[in-house]
Amino acid sequence: MQVSVRDNNVDQAYKVLKKKLQREGVFREMKLRGHYEKPSEKRAREQAESVRRVRKLARKAAQREGVVLGKRKY
Repeated sequence: MQVSVRDNNVDQAYKVLKKKLQREGVFREMKLRGHYEKPSEKRAREQAESVRRVRKLARKAAQREGVVLGKRKY
């Protein structure tokens, strides 16, 4: 992964790098590998993530069809 620094603007390059790492899931991976996770805990976590993902997709599909109202924007 490369980030180019333009006009000696290191802060902007750092911000771009953090965004790229976030998209790749590096921070999440580091957090998960920070401590040992038992196989049973891993299965439970992955199952919960799967349920959340399926519910989110169903909610978005319902919003597209007009069954459920979207978030309110004030």
